Amino acid sequence: MKTLQILLLSLGSFAFGQNIQSIQLFNPQTNDETAVINMNQQLVLSFDDLTNSSTIYRYTIKHYDRNWQDDNLFFTEIANGSMNALLDQFQYSFNTLQPYTHYTLNFPNDKIRPKISGNFEIIVYKDSADKPLFTKRFSLVEDQANLALNISRIADARNPNANQRVEVQATSKGGDLSANVNSMTLNVMQNNNQNMKINNLKPSSTLGNQILFQQMDIVFPGNNEFYYFDNKNMNMAADMVRETGIVDGINQTFLHPVWAYPLNYQYQPDVNGAFYYRRNDLGLERNAEREADYSWVHFSLDSDPMEKELYVLGGFNDFKANKEFQMIYDATSKKYIAKIFLKQGFYNYILATKEADGSLNFGEINGNFWQTENLYQAFLYYKPFGRNYDGLLGYGEFRTPVR
Repeated sequence: MKTLQILLLSLGSFAFGQNIQSIQLFNPQTNDETAVINMNQQLVLSFDDLTNSSTIYRYTIKHYDRNWQDDNLFFTEIANGSMNALLDQFQYSFNTLQPYTHYTLNFPNDKIRPKISGNFEIIVYKDSADKPLFTKRFSLVEDQANLALNISRIADARNPNANQRVEVQATSKGGDLSANVNSMTLNVMQNNNQNMKINNLKPSSTLGNQILFQQMDIVFPGNNEFYYFDNKNMNMAADMVRETGIVDGINQTFLHPVWAYPLNYQYQPDVNGAFYYRRNDLGLERNAEREADYSWVHFSLDSDPMEKELYVLGGFNDFKANKEFQMIYDATSKKYIAKIFLKQGFYNYILATKEADGSLNFGEINGNFWQTENLYQAFLYYKPFGRNYDGLLGYGEFRTPVR
């Protein structure tokens, strides 16, 4: 059954402890947080410990079904190696006001190597995996099918200029896809945002060695281009930064207020909600892993008060509407404001409202337009007869403008 998940997911990946910050599961192949690789590739996991200690952490992995539900597989069924491996590659920050220890892990590796495809979670912890510091999702693809996506405008009587339709064509790389067609379903996601996802799509038709998903209701709100800021140089104001400074020994970054309720689409290049840590001191590029500093980033929105909760979301917080990312209305300045502690760099973000049912609306503040450039991701799952897990047969994405 198809479900459009525009809601806040409880399965999260932000740190439970506030000392752990700046978590990335980085894909060197795509240069962003699209954590999908084939069996011969690696991801890079990194995070900062603001206690500036030299703690040895551990990690393990867990497998999930196509809808990120627990499939109760044992570790020996999903991976080779040690069930609990050490995460002991770290370096101390250098030339920063905020001291921290930066941890890095290239994964999979000889300590833990998954042996099946599908959906996984890497779990980082100190004493027990049942009490994780954080978790991050990733997927391993068998790469047995090419997935081609087509994005087009779709007119709706109520919102004729707001929505985008997705079509997917899966082509076999050698095997017979039709042999497993009854066990196949497709999930489509927008901008690495688990809140914007359509699950469990069955094929609409087959054509030779191709399987087509051309339902008319694979439709997403177009959103608008993301807001952004760049504070790679915290000695000067630039790129949506109004003012910088140091208060009580902590960097402060004040952003220009953003606007709400645009009437028309305005093209602006973005990175579809991603973020990159960077430090540049007057033209000298620093090693951001250990030299990028931290700052309180002050967000603001010119607006009248609303009855809904408002949040600053993006890839940097996995689009999770936690209290620390909520904007609060200031009646004196007639603005919504938020203050978030972030590692310096380049960020995309969006302002989302929370509906009465707990779901998130990503287009209410800055609009929905069919022209918006979005990243669409398609995951083709299958479970042939005799197999006890959902494998990921193919993955495809679409990053170019809508025509």
